[in-house]
Amino acid sequence: MAQTLSPRAILERLVAFPTVSSDSNLDLIDWVETYLQGHGITCHRHWNDDGDKAALFAHVGPEIAGGVVLSGHTDVVPVEGQDWVTDPYTLVERDGRLYGRGSTDMKGFDALAIWAMVEAQKKGVTRPLQIALSFDEEIGCTGAEGLAKAMQILPKASDVIVGEPTELRAVLGHKGFVSFDVQMQGFEVHSSILQTGVSAIMYGAKLIEWCNQVNDAQAAATPQGMAAFFDPPYTNVHVGMITGGTAHNITAKDCRFAVGFRVVPGESLDQWRAAFEEARAKLEATMQAVRPETAIVATEMFDLPPFAPEADNTAEQLVRQLTGDNSDGFVSYGTEASHFQNAGYKVVVCGPGNIDVAHQPNEFITTAQFEEGQRFMERLLARLT
Repeated sequence: MAQTLSPRAILERLVAFPTVSSDSNLDLIDWVETYLQGHGITCHRHWNDDGDKAALFAHVGPEIAGGVVLSGHTDVVPVEGQDWVTDPYTLVERDGRLYGRGSTDMKGFDALAIWAMVEAQKKGVTRPLQIALSFDEEIGCTGAEGLAKAMQILPKASDVIVGEPTELRAVLGHKGFVSFDVQMQGFEVHSSILQTGVSAIMYGAKLIEWCNQVNDAQAAATPQGMAAFFDPPYTNVHVGMITGGTAHNITAKDCRFAVGFRVVPGESLDQWRAAFEEARAKLEATMQAVRPETAIVATEMFDLPPFAPEADNTAEQLVRQLTGDNSDGFVSYGTEASHFQNAGYKVVVCGPGNIDVAHQPNEFITTAQFEEGQRFMERLLARLT
């Protein structure tokens, strides 16, 4: 039997793996798999298409349905350009805080989940416990959908706890997301005769202005349905980066930017896809009336369905019993919860740490939150035993 590590020791190991989404996570997955297998836990992998990343999932307890899944992601955001006081890949404790990339988002929860799996194996739980560690959450939650499907080889659990940092409060819903890479293809002429050409930048500005008009109209409307629970209480659209152009006196041949919609539950991604396509096609026709060679190419990069609250959510009930939290939590950022919900699980988002320090330099989780996270797991294990 392998040595049993404390949650803190496991977190130290996890933080040490620089699992930025652009790189492989296999060193971390290898370590977790070896550790769990050393305690008699059979692990399974779900691979990405390139074979350089893997998700890991496992089952402890009787081979029956109705268990609980602890869901976390293994990837983290980059540290380049950030002013870190400590080595981001070394867990450092100072003044009641555990510093390190991913300590809050979300290797803190991952460490607690790994610890809980070993404890569940030792205790002999009568209701199963499962773990699901994904890849590529930070770049659109693109790994979770396949993971949820791959887990069907296990006895189907009923409840999923997605351990994003909520300070151990229950989150019942979040916005969805759909994003497009937009390439404006103009026609170059001297700017003194710009009416004979098509500036990709200036027409791109028209499409961006459409985004502004959508936001203005959404903000002015009375919130409907579940939208009222969110901040802001409506679907909004955002353009964060833009590039293009050759010279000041040439109409731009190229312009490129990304357009992203954050969609409230109760509205569909498809309706916003359709609205954007209508605006794109209308503007493209205007461009082509001047120069038929021009175009607007919009390529969907990724999508994430909204996570909607639902009645009789047994995962929510379980977390409320474990934490005593009775608040109604709704967030505008996305998580993997919606993919598990669409796969037929009851889902709640709840984990230690504060989302406000996620992705920041000197990311940390307080020792108090981490210790409370361990007590959360202990209470869960008591209910499963």
